[in-house]
Order: sequence, then C-alpha cells, then structure tokens
Amino acid sequence: MTKRTSSQLWTGRFTEATDAFVEAFTASEHFDRRLYAQDIRGSIAHARMLATAGVLSDAERDAIIEGLAALRADIEQDDFDWSPALEDVHMNIEKRLTDRIGEAGKKLHTGRSRNDQVATDIRLYLRDAIDTICAQLLRFQQGLVDLAEREVDTILPGFTHLQVAQPVSFGHHMLAWYEMLVRDQERFEDCRKRMNVMPLGSAALAGTSFPIDRDMTCAELEFDRPSRNSLDAVSDRDFALEFTAAASILLTHTSRMAEEMIIWASPLVDFIDLPDRYCTGSSIMPQKKNPDVAEIVRGKTARVNGHLMALLTLMKSQPLAYNRDNQEDKEPLFDTVDTVRDSLHAFADMVPAMQVKKDTMYAAAKKGFATATDLADYLVRKGVPFRDAHAIVGAAVRHGVEQDMDLADMDLPTLRGFSETIDEDVYKILTLEGSVAARDHFGGTAPNQVRQRIAEARQRLEGAV
Repeated sequence: MTKRTSSQLWTGRFTEATDAFVEAFTASEHFDRRLYAQDIRGSIAHARMLATAGVLSDAERDAIIEGLAALRADIEQDDFDWSPALEDVHMNIEKRLTDRIGEAGKKLHTGRSRNDQVATDIRLYLRDAIDTICAQLLRFQQGLVDLAEREVDTILPGFTHLQVAQPVSFGHHMLAWYEMLVRDQERFEDCRKRMNVMPLGSAALAGTSFPIDRDMTCAELEFDRPSRNSLDAVSDRDFALEFTAAASILLTHTSRMAEEMIIWASPLVDFIDLPDRYCTGSSIMPQKKNPDVAEIVRGKTARVNGHLMALLTLMKSQPLAYNRDNQEDKEPLFDTVDTVRDSLHAFADMVPAMQVKKDTMYAAAKKGFATATDLADYLVRKGVPFRDAHAIVGAAVRHGVEQDMDLADMDLPTLRGFSETIDEDVYKILTLEGSVAARDHFGGTAPNQVRQRIAEARQRLEGAV
C-alpha cells in the first residue's frame, strides 16, 4: 500500500496528493481567517464541554484552552503562519494547536465537524457585526435628531416627482431619515434573534454519538438555544441572507439620503454645504467641490445588492445537507459587513455636520406655488366642494405662472376674481410659515409636532444606550 504524507488532516482515505491547482482553488484561509476569534471561542467552549462529558481529561482541556489562547495572541500580533495547504481557518488553527501541545490537540475535534463548526463561527461573527452596526445606527440616529432640533423652524420645499409640492420643516425631513434608520435597526435586531441559535453539536449532519452537552456550550457561547435539527443547522444560510437583505435595505436608505445631499449641495440648488473634509476636488477644474463620500455610499448600495443576489443564487439549488458551495458565502458576507460598517461611519460623521442654507431653501419654497393645497383647503373650509376648489386654485396658479407671481403676492381683488369666497384671512395660510404650522397633527410637519417627535426620539435613544 502506498503511504501518503500531507499536512492536511483528512487524508487517510486518499492515496495521492491533491493537485496543486486544486489545493489553491479550494483554499479559503486567505479570507475566512477573519473568523479566527469566533473559531477559537467556539473551540474553547467545545473543549470545556468535552471535559465535562468525560471525553477529555482536565489536563487535556487545560492544555487545549491554553494553547488556543496562545494562538489567538499570535494571530493578533501577526505572528501566525497561515497555510493554504490547510484549506481554511479551522484546519490551520487545529494543526498549529497540535504542533504546539501534541496529542491533546488531535482530540479537540471529537464530537463535531467543520460543518457545524463553521456554521457556529459565522453566527458568532455576524452577531458581533450586528452589534457593531446597531451601535453605528444609534450614533447616526442621534446625529439626525440633533440636526432636526437645530433646524425645526427652517423651511424647505417638499417634493413629489422632484417638483415643489408643499413646504415642510427641515427638522421634519431629517426625522423622516431617522425613521428609516429605526426600521433598519429593528430589522437587524430581529435578524440577530433568529441568528442566535447554536449549530454546534450537529456535527456533519446527523449529530454525534458522543455524550455531548449542547446546553453547556450554548450557555457559554451566549446563544439563546441549540438548534433543533442537525440537518437544518449545518446546511442553511438563511440567517446570512436575512442579514444581507437588511443591509441592502439600509444602504438603499442611505443611497436615497446621499442622492438628496448630492442634489442639495449642487450650486444649482445650493440648499446645503458639506464640510470640505468629506469632499474632494477635481484634477483639472479648480473650482470643483465634489460630494464624493455621498456618491461612494450611493454606489456601494449596488455592491451590497449584488452580494444579496449572489447569496440567494448560491443557496437556491443546494440539496441538504452541507455542500462545499457554501464556502462562497463568506466573501460577499464579509464585504457586506465592511461596507455597511464603513458607510454608516461616514454618514454618522458627515450628515450632522452639513451646513443648512436657510435663506436659499426658503426662497426655493416660494417658487413652486407650495401653498396651493392650502388655498384649496381654505376654500373647502368655506364650503366649496374639493373638486371645485381644486379647479379654482389651478386657475389661480396658471395666472401666477403667466404673471411670474406667487399666490401670496396676489392682491385680494385678483384672488377674489377666481372665487368670491376668498377673504383677507387667506393670507394667513398662503405664507410658508402658515402652511407648515397648519399641519398640526401627529406625524405632521408643524414645528410643535416636530419638537414632540424629537423629544420621543431622544427618549428612545436614551433607553437604547
């Protein structure tokens, strides 16, 4: 019989070495090494449980735990020799552990498989990532609430179809962004709840014949419960899909914010000024100040949407249980984590620091007949049927377009020419301030309503810290 020698730990059944190209093609250690901390944490919990179950001696358990702690320090100090020949983070750590402590290292993998090991590692990793993302979301939300409070009384034109619609408080607009982020945070928190189930103990697919105590490892790793089905636990990545879907929705929201800031910062609109430190210049045009951070975040939305499609496609045809296809889940997942984290960091710093140009916004709100709906509502309150009021105001607006005159600038005889029900009191509602103040109901843009929503948001944020 030909004896085969290899650094790989699974070669007993094989009689020839893995092709060098295949070895490199199938290796994942160059990207999954970022799971080292979660892998070591899971292995320490597993070793403690094996000792309690009588599979390891106390001395073997202690040697394994001390060896893993030393390896973690080596990795963190960039003093660890990663080997593609050992395929992945799990095999690299196990081999180095055995090299360091001897035979006890070979016993660590008793009662588990790389299948439940990696499923556990990824859940631990994403759980940490969600906690980091939610902390950034809270910081961003706080910045938006601060900005909303500073600009409660600032009026800008609200748009539909990118046409001037009605005047709104800038603070109200910022709280719309805030509400989007609250829902994003809730999605991540819900995802974390479903994710926080422990696969460890499922082994390859059917569980293990060793007397393991899954409740013990579950408690040590701070999972809510062990998985109920070993097949499901090792083979599905729906928690990763859900995380990436939540990330995609979040970046869709930040992309919309970015789009508005890019438009607002244009000299043609001139609603805001972004700090220089978040902009760049042109290599040829010295006057340029480009909102590159906002544009990059807008662009990264496409990147994360692509990762979601990649993961959905990866899973769509896999039979139970584990398949090596799932090695491909990590790179899009890791990049999604990095992209979301960095995008939130940038926006949480940049958005609250933007300078609002109140006068420009106010002038823009006066240009598009933003109080036309208020005039129609005024006529309805005077007894005019809404459809008739709509036609009357439409005629008044047409006259204003022809004369280049806002409704508030028309004298009373002119307005009464469209409807004799119009009296002097109409001018109270034709001003931008009057229009905004009139929306005085829960969820409306009236400044006192906005201040109440800000107080509620602050109370929520204080409770979340």
